[in-house]
Amino acid sequence: QEHLVESGGGSVQAGGSLRLSCQASGRTFSSPAMSWFRQAPGKEREFVAGFRWSGTTDYSDSVKGRFTISRNNAENTMYLQMNSLKPEDTAVYYCAARVNLAASLWPAAQYDYWGQGTQVTVSS
Repeated sequence: QEHLVESGGGSVQAGGSLRLSCQASGRTFSSPAMSWFRQAPGKEREFVAGFRWSGTTDYSDSVKGRFTISRNNAENTMYLQMNSLKPEDTAVYYCAARVNLAASLWPAAQYDYWGQGTQVTVSS
């Protein structure tokens, strides 16, 4: 059974750091794409960072240079290291996986599996 579980969220002051984890079970970790998304209150879910099957990564412009995505294949875990956090990074962060091979990682509708989300709150 495919399953994704996020952890590591919390509250931090602007400029601080957090590391999110996504533990995958079943076949999800071998999915062609795995990504992080976030959703702030009143806003649509947006792409943050992700891995393609090839191992290449992509980042949204808003987090590029501040966030780093990584994975530990032996532990079926994906991470999101978030540095220099800003109040506008406040959102629920979701881990997601999909089976299609589309080049773009960004459309949330293309993902087949989602975690329950973890809250990140950045205060000014």
